[in-house]
Amino acid sequence: MIHATIRIVTRPAKRDEALAILRSMAARTRVVSGCIACRVYWDTQEDRALMIEQIWKNQEDLNRHLRSEEFRNVLLVMEMAARNPEVRFETVSRVTGLETVEKARTGNRAQSN
Repeated sequence: MIHATIRIVTRPAKRDEALAILRSMAARTRVVSGCIACRVYWDTQEDRALMIEQIWKNQEDLNRHLRSEEFRNVLLVMEMAARNPEVRFETVSRVTGLETVEKARTGNRAQSN
């Protein structure tokens, strides 16, 4: 599984346009084979910062997306950035959920008693 994130700080006049492009891209990407998730976030602490988060089944699916017209739209938004975007691709070998929190909290109580 590949976790991809791109954080873009837009120019003030371009934020709304960038957000509209990324929302549209995310909606179309979510239905692409191999896409597990595609979300767009707006940073509440830095008004002009947007983040795209995508999760892909494998490298092949991600590579296909990176060559797509949809990703070309992301590149266009990156060109609108006020500074260099932050781009990360992380390979994930294991995923856990709430059970990890429960295990840690239960373990801490047992140790403190």
